[in-house]
Amino acid sequence: MSNKEKSRNIAVLGLFTAVIIVLQMLSYTIKIGQFNLSFVLVPIILAAVLYGPVTGGFMGLVFGVVTYICSVAGLDAGGNVLFAASPLITFLVCAVKGAAAGFVAGLIKKAFRGSHEYLSVVLAAAAAPIVNTGIFVLSMLLFFKSTLSAWAGGTDIAYYIIFSLIGVNFIIEFIINIVMAPAVYRVSKAVRKI
Repeated sequence: MSNKEKSRNIAVLGLFTAVIIVLQMLSYTIKIGQFNLSFVLVPIILAAVLYGPVTGGFMGLVFGVVTYICSVAGLDAGGNVLFAASPLITFLVCAVKGAAAGFVAGLIKKAFRGSHEYLSVVLAAAAAPIVNTGIFVLSMLLFFKSTLSAWAGGTDIAYYIIFSLIGVNFIIEFIINIVMAPAVYRVSKAVRKI
């Protein structure tokens, strides 16, 4: 790789990092119920499909660290509750779920390299929120069950997870990702040809 390509890649990764930070900060102003609606997985997916699973994982890690910092600062009320219960576990959950979402998106794109290009982007875009939310829910059940029970407020935990914790928020984020990531990917491919 030439110095020019390295410099360009560093600049692009810096841009992805900035977009992730801005989108995550904006997500705290858009709420559905008690949860924030986030567009931040779109640039993570794009980084993963354009530059591979390691880059996707790193961008996901950036997202996780920003989420953790916002939880500590109280911008994310639910994250702040988890931070108060266990700062280390909260950091690990934020970091792992974000990094895994980006890494898996990159792996899916890589698995379809050369064939079914746009299908691979759609599948990567679908996988990222599933992995992110799946790890979060699993972590809640494993490490924060008492908090989860308190949030459920006497409601059956399974019902609460499906209809409140995941619910409409996940469906909207899922749709945003499978529509936006492939669309932006097509635009980026067209711009690269110019």
